[in-house]
Amino acid sequence: MTKLDQQIASAVRYFWKARSTQQRKQEGLGRKDQGDRGAVTGGGQLDGFIRLISELAIEAGCPKDSIITDKHVQLPGFFRPTKEWDLIIIGNGQLLASLELKSHIGPSFGNNYNNRTEEALGSATDIWTAFREGAFKVSQRPWLGYFMLLEDDPRSRTPVSVREPHFQVFEEFRGASYAKRYELLCLRLLRERLYDGACLLTSKRNEGKKGSYTEPLDELSFRTFITSFLARVTAFKKFAC
Repeated sequence: MTKLDQQIASAVRYFWKARSTQQRKQEGLGRKDQGDRGAVTGGGQLDGFIRLISELAIEAGCPKDSIITDKHVQLPGFFRPTKEWDLIIIGNGQLLASLELKSHIGPSFGNNYNNRTEEALGSATDIWTAFREGAFKVSQRPWLGYFMLLEDDPRSRTPVSVREPHFQVFEEFRGASYAKRYELLCLRLLRERLYDGACLLTSKRNEGKKGSYTEPLDELSFRTFITSFLARVTAFKKFAC
C-alpha cells in the first residue's frame, strides 16, 4: 500500500519536473509559447506513470516484450486508419490492453476540457468499432483505460456557468467546476462501458513538485484503476503472454 503511494508520488514529481525542464529549454532557445504551451509541446511528462504501469504489469507476470510504449503504439481504427495510444499490451497476437494518459494544466481550462472530452469519446468509439469489425483478429475484448492528471488550481475549482439558449443542460453541470466536470466525465466513461478503467488525479503546481497529489473519488483512484488493469493482465497471461 505504502509502496504504491510512493510510486505514484514519484510519477507526479517526474511530471512537474519534466514540464519545468521543457519550458525552460524552449525559452532558452527563444521559442517561448504563449502561456504554458512551451511545456505542453515538449511531451513525455507522463512517462513516469507509463513506466509505473509497465513495471506493475511485469510484476504481475506479463512479459516485458508484450508491453509496448514506444513509437510502435499505433492500433487500427475504424473511422481513421490508426490511433496512437500510450501503452498497449499484445500477447500471442492478441490485444490485451490499451491505455490513454492525458494531463490538463492551466491557465486555459475551457476549450481544453472540451477537447479532452471529445478525444476520450472519439478514441473509445473508434477502437470498439474497430474491435467489433475484427481489426484485432481473434482477440478477446481488450481492457481499455483512461488516465487524467488535472492541475489543482483555483481556476479548475471555480464554479463555471453554462449557456442554455435553447435547451436545459443536465442539472449536475450547473455550477460545476472543471474539476467536477472531469469527475463526471470519468465516471460516465466507466458507467457507459466506454472504458474499463478510469483514473483522475489532481495536483497543485508547487506542491506537485514534491510529489503531492489528491484523488477526488475512490472509484477513480489510481489503486482502483491499476487493480482492474492487473486483474485483466493476470487473467490473460497464462495463455496470451
